[in-house]
Amino acid sequence: MNKKLIAPTIITVLLVLYFMGYALMIAAIDDISLIVKLFGFLIPALLTGVSVSVLVERIKEVRSGEEDDLSKY
Repeated sequence: MNKKLIAPTIITVLLVLYFMGYALMIAAIDDISLIVKLFGFLIPALLTGVSVSVLVERIKEVRSGEEDDLSKY
């Protein structure tokens, strides 16, 4: 694995663990309504998807050599 991909991968794994832990914690609470449980699970799931998507884009950038987009301007 490229050294430039280690930090984004670790951050993404930590975010996924945090979001899914939060979602499972909300789902485990019995005293809240179904709609709150649904949003409490759906929002972290969407944020997890966005985090993974951003990681995939970063991997593509590093592999194609476009590491520093700001240097073009």
